[in-house]
Amino acid sequence: MKVRNVCLDFDGVISSYDQGWEGPRTINSQPVACAIIWIENFIMTHCTCPDSICAMSPKGKYRLMIYSSRSKHFGGRRAMKRWLAKHGLDPRYLEVIKFPLMKPAAFVTLDDRCIRFNGNYKGLTEKIVNYKSWV
Repeated sequence: MKVRNVCLDFDGVISSYDQGWEGPRTINSQPVACAIIWIENFIMTHCTCPDSICAMSPKGKYRLMIYSSRSKHFGGRRAMKRWLAKHGLDPRYLEVIKFPLMKPAAFVTLDDRCIRFNGNYKGLTEKIVNYKSWV
């Protein structure tokens, strides 16, 4: 069975990013509503869980990855892990989530600052120039 990567951007998708950028190791924003619950549910339903969570869980089709521009900085990935645990993510789920140094190849990526490319460049410049993030 092929395992597919699902990549979540951290700032603006998991963390609300309402405080803006304060450095790679400083995260003072609150979670986006339901983000932590969604992560736990996705892992339990679609990823391979470690025995510490559920010894009887089947092999999952997906690998959850969390990435941010802070990922490449010293302490950035550790800061995201600590923030997730501080905001209620069961630390056992951190055994499942991958925190790559660079943006990984993914089956699908959730990002608050993106435009879906549909194979057509017509109108793309206007979409970029007029783009507004939800944050």
